[in-house]
Amino acid sequence: MKPFFALSRTTHAVLDLAMPGFVALLWLGGFPSWQVLLLSIFAAFAAYTATYALNDLVGVAADKEKFVGGINAGYSVEASELRHPLAQNALSYRSGLLWFGAWLIVALVCSYILNPMIILVLVGASVLAAIYCMLLKVSFLRTLISGLVKSSGPLAAILVVDPHPAPQRLLLVILWIFCWEIGGQNIPADWNDTAEDKRVNAKTVPLQLGPQKAGLLVLLALGLVVLLSLFLPLASPLPLGWVYLVATLAAGAALLLRPAYRLYRSREEGRLAAELFDHASYYPLAQLAIITLFVVLK
Repeated sequence: MKPFFALSRTTHAVLDLAMPGFVALLWLGGFPSWQVLLLSIFAAFAAYTATYALNDLVGVAADKEKFVGGINAGYSVEASELRHPLAQNALSYRSGLLWFGAWLIVALVCSYILNPMIILVLVGASVLAAIYCMLLKVSFLRTLISGLVKSSGPLAAILVVDPHPAPQRLLLVILWIFCWEIGGQNIPADWNDTAEDKRVNAKTVPLQLGPQKAGLLVLLALGLVVLLSLFLPLASPLPLGWVYLVATLAAGAALLLRPAYRLYRSREEGRLAAELFDHASYYPLAQLAIITLFVVLK
């Protein structure tokens, strides 16, 4: 099963579950029923598993070109030697396609039970994920699409607990997630992969804009994440006071701003970009832990 889990980047996918979990608790101000909670976790796992597999299925040709000169070390949350198993011929394309299809069907069925509107979100995210991969050699602006794709999971979580979310609150949460994905995940991941991306003439932010501008974009995006996090209590019925604000500010400073500033100052390829990616991957988990504490103690 290792090649299949590597195809879906399962370690990273499990960490990704923290973001919709945090958003749902923040929005609802409490835990949903245990039936809804368990079904939602399973649905989210299935959706992330399918989406990450889709990325490799669509991008397999480019991945094979990249790895002609070897594969980089990756990040601690994606450090498996089997990263991109299709490109390494560790898994057949047909097997990967069946794996993707099975998990997509599971995600669609669970979404229909939770809220049929989520099906539109899931299908839209899958289409955008495919477009994102196909734009690798076309435009670095594809990074904006990645922000929309990553926002789809939390959007689905909100639709589980609130079928008719207020647009203003929804926009606040989506913008916060969008900036986190751009500054903490997408640009650092591309920065870590610059050697491979150069081989295929990929259009990424670090390659097109250079390390100075890329570093500045990362710093600005994550600075906006930390700033917006201070306004997230407006999206919650919970009385989140100064203790919450201090906690969320501390999480942002430690997991986002500090590694982002180090990357900006050094403009190093690889190591510090991977370090930022790793730290940012744990940011949603830190937020989930904080909001869970407030929900339990309310």
